Amino acid sequence: MAVQAVDVIIPVYKPDKSFLTLIEKLEGQTVPVDRIILMNTEQKYFEQLIYGTSFLEKYRNVYVTHLSKMEFNHGRTRRQGVGKSKAPVFIMMTQDAVPEDGRLVENLIKPLEEDGIAVSFARQVAAPDCNEIERYTREFNYPAQGRVKSKADVAELGIKAYFCSNVCAAYNRGIYDELGGFVKHAIFNEDMIYAAAAIQAGYRIAYAAQARVVHSHNYTFRQQFCRNFDLGVSQADHPEVFAAISSEGEGARMLKAASAHLWKGKKKGMLPRLYIGTVYKYMGYLLGKHYRSLPYKAILRCTMNKAYWEQTGRMRSSQGIDASRGYGKTEEEQR
Repeated sequence: MAVQAVDVIIPVYKPDKSFLTLIEKLEGQTVPVDRIILMNTEQKYFEQLIYGTSFLEKYRNVYVTHLSKMEFNHGRTRRQGVGKSKAPVFIMMTQDAVPEDGRLVENLIKPLEEDGIAVSFARQVAAPDCNEIERYTREFNYPAQGRVKSKADVAELGIKAYFCSNVCAAYNRGIYDELGGFVKHAIFNEDMIYAAAAIQAGYRIAYAAQARVVHSHNYTFRQQFCRNFDLGVSQADHPEVFAAISSEGEGARMLKAASAHLWKGKKKGMLPRLYIGTVYKYMGYLLGKHYRSLPYKAILRCTMNKAYWEQTGRMRSSQGIDASRGYGKTEEEQR
C-alpha cells in the first residue's frame, strides 16, 4: 500500500518533560505526521505540564481528548483513539518512548507497503540511565536484525511469533478494521492479542529493526511482580491466543542468555539481582494466570492497574458478566 497520511495515537497519563521531547521528535520526521492524537487520562496533570507554554499553539496538529482514570482501559482507550483517525496508517506509541532519530516513521511504515502486513513494530533501545540487566533484556527482545513473522513461524518461534509492542507500532488501517481492532477490555497485551489474531487470519507481522525508539524501565522487584501478574491475567483471559503456546520456555531462554551475558561481561555481582528478579516475575505471572482463585483484595495488592479491576466490577454489576468466566469479559469478547 502507498502510504499517504500517518497519524500517531498516544495514551497519556501524568506526562513529564520527556513527553515534550517526544512530540518535538515526532514533528521532525522525514515522513510528516498528519495528526498526533492524545488520549489523556486526568486533565489536570496534562494542564500542569503545558501551563504557561504555547504547546497547543505551537503544535497545531495535536488533538487532545481527556478521560478520567476510571475511563482508561488499555484496549478501549486505544480503540477510541483509532476512531479519531482517518489515516490509512496509524502509529500507536506510549508517552515514554522517544524516537532515536528523524527516520522513525519512515522506517516503521515501510514494511506496510507490502501486501498482507498488518502491523510493523519498532526496535526498543535502552536509555542511558538503564541498568545492565534491563539493557540486555532490550537487546534480547529487540535484536538488530529485523524479521517478518507469519503463521508458518509459530511452530519455530512459539509465543515470539505473536510478539508485538504498542510502545511503537504502525498499523494498516484497512486490516485493522477488518479484524475488528484491539480487544475492547484489556488489562495488558492488547498489542499481542491483536497480532495473534492477524497472524491466525493469514496476515503477517513485521519487526522493523531500523525504526528505533529509546524506551526502558528500571523496575523494582515489586514492580516486576505486579507487571507480570497483569501479564498472567491477560493470558488467562485469552486462552484462544495463549493456551496452546507456553511463555515459560521463552523466559527460561532469556534467563540463560542474560546469565551468560553477565558472566562473560565480568558483571557477576549482578547475577543475584537477575535471579531474584526472575523469581518475582515468575511468581507474579503464575498468580496472574490463576487470578480467578484469588480473593479480590489479593488481586488489588498484586496488580499494577487497580482501576481495571474497579472497571470490571462495575461491568459485572451492569452487564451481568459471570466472574467465573473471567473478570471483565463481555459476551461479545467471549465469542
